[in-house]
Amino acid sequence: MDSSFLFQIIAYLGSAVIFVPIAKKLGLGSVLGYLIAGVIIGPSVLQWVGSGTQDVMHVAEFGVVMMLFLIGLELDPGTLWKLRGPILGMGGLQVILSALLIATICSLMGFSWKEGLVLGLTLALSSTAIVMQSLGEKGWLDTVAGKSSFAVLLFQDIAVIPILALLPLLADNASAVTTEGDTWLTDISGPAKAVSLLAAVAIVVLIGKYIVGPILRVITRTGMRELFLVGALLLIVLIAFIMQKVGLSPALGAFLAGVVLANSEFKHELESDLEPFKGLLLGVFFIAVGASINIFFVWQEASTISMWVGLFMLVKIIVLYVLAVVFKLKIDQRIILAVSLAQMGEFAFVLFSIIGQLRLLSADTINIMVAVVAVSMALSPILLLVADKLILPRLNSLANPPESEEKTFDEVNENKKVIIAGFGQVGTIVARFLHLNKVETTILDYNGDRVEMLRKYGFKVYFGDPTRYDLLKSAGASKASIIVSAFDNDEDHMKLVHMVKKHFSHLKIVAIANTRNLAYDLIENDVDRVYRVGTDIALRMGVDVMTELGYRRYTVYRASQKFSKLEEKSLYKLARIRDKGSEYIQMVQETIRELENELLDDMSVDDNSSVKNAWSDTERKKGEDEN
Repeated sequence: MDSSFLFQIIAYLGSAVIFVPIAKKLGLGSVLGYLIAGVIIGPSVLQWVGSGTQDVMHVAEFGVVMMLFLIGLELDPGTLWKLRGPILGMGGLQVILSALLIATICSLMGFSWKEGLVLGLTLALSSTAIVMQSLGEKGWLDTVAGKSSFAVLLFQDIAVIPILALLPLLADNASAVTTEGDTWLTDISGPAKAVSLLAAVAIVVLIGKYIVGPILRVITRTGMRELFLVGALLLIVLIAFIMQKVGLSPALGAFLAGVVLANSEFKHELESDLEPFKGLLLGVFFIAVGASINIFFVWQEASTISMWVGLFMLVKIIVLYVLAVVFKLKIDQRIILAVSLAQMGEFAFVLFSIIGQLRLLSADTINIMVAVVAVSMALSPILLLVADKLILPRLNSLANPPESEEKTFDEVNENKKVIIAGFGQVGTIVARFLHLNKVETTILDYNGDRVEMLRKYGFKVYFGDPTRYDLLKSAGASKASIIVSAFDNDEDHMKLVHMVKKHFSHLKIVAIANTRNLAYDLIENDVDRVYRVGTDIALRMGVDVMTELGYRRYTVYRASQKFSKLEEKSLYKLARIRDKGSEYIQMVQETIRELENELLDDMSVDDNSSVKNAWSDTERKKGEDEN
């Protein structure tokens, strides 16, 4: 089979283009699509990629580093400090308990205590790439489970440092390691090495705080955007290189650099420039993981691999679920947390390479365990899909949840005519407008931090999941007239609509759609009023732009109102035929022509003769100033 570099690129990118959309269409998620693509083009099936898979994986792991940098940009030191409890508490206990239980099981299965400990420490870690990507796709990153998962993963990245330090101490002949894993601190030991590691972390923080900013400012003055991108990539590569050379996790270093730059003026530019690279490299990484799965070896050792995968994942699920109970997560968040982190992580491939060099495990054992890690990573999206589609909906539809759940959410006893579900930017404005016009509302939101903040500003907001039957009932849904669906997440919109249609069919539903496809879904489910995010703001901007160009404000304003009505009308028409291919395209073209003709006719009419009593620019601006 052709092994040229260009053919390898075609194989990786082509398989992604084919299999990822199919997986997304089937509701399996992009991660599983990438993994399937890797299996198909790997040595076990088409054999388009083979010996170079591990090299590709090393390059693609840079996507994980970039992802941690971008996550760091979303946090500031204050936010990170707030997470210290989950990071040290939940994260620390997860690694320790999982490692001890796995080590105990391995010892009972015939491994020595040293081999069991090595396996326990290696397999206690989870996949940052899979977890963050999967939770992000499902809109769960901002949930309690999402934040807890991130905290655990962050501690695992930190835990890699002592694990790497411990492995040579367990080896009978530590000098066996002669690979690229050698670091600048190889000849340093004891307290001096610890001080050196702390110094390396401090250097990364100082680089991010005092050096990167001035350099990026100089680059931006050149006006060359591509040079800014080069500088950003150089920053991440440099930090990853420094951390790797001192024996620390490159991902951890990138995360720290991101946190340091979180409050800088370059935050949003860095995010927008690096996001495509992160997505591409993560995709290639997942394909490489899939390609590393030897189907024939897995088939030959199916019983052994299945046993280990089942045991290890079950141990991690139990540990995580128990910790979620201890940290008082509600039941659906416990399940999300436990299932999300059940797989073994990508860093296990690196650790098993070092373990092999140190001769801590036999080659056969390492081969089996590498297969166990890869299979567990492939199973992770499937487990999340099962939890999302089968387990969580049943929990949300329970009319009588466990007593502990009722204590988690606020008690709501309201009988207002309007219920607002989701109190983000849109929900906040709707509630303020109604309140100023003496229309009282019951507001529900499941983002605890947001609820706490809004209460400080005087809003009466209840913490709870608005898609749950019991919460809607106690919120007065039986006597209310209208429910406003203002979620940030598409899936929550649809869950709420189904719940209301099933149990509170008398309620009129008013929903805001973040995307056109969501608008179509809402229309197909007979939602009474559907609004597109940003439409009104975009039209107001258009009116202002044309006014600045010299058009009469009244004429432009009237045109914007007509545009809005025609756009809404076309949305309902197109929703009925969105899956009909050519008919849909033809309807879109007709709608565009209709809009153009209507607006051109309207704008061509002389303003002075068309509407004698229309308000003038001066009157319009005066009215705006008064408002």
